Amino acid sequence: MKITVDRIEGSFIVAELPDGSFGNLPLIFAPDAREGDIISIETDKEESQQRSEEIKSRMSRLFNK
Repeated sequence: MKITVDRIEGSFIVAELPDGSFGNLPLIFAPDAREGDIISIETDKEESQQRSEEIKSRMSRLFNK
């Protein structure tokens, strides 16, 4: 998803979403963002799966000893 920085208000980015609505995003996610910038937000399914497997492995080692 690509969002457009409408403005910065305090510690939040006011972003225009693809459907034309607006939402707030903490400025910490894109501290160098400026009005008019485009920010890409994506889900990394592969990395999410790897992390999930690692957590399951750690939990298994922790509780099945």
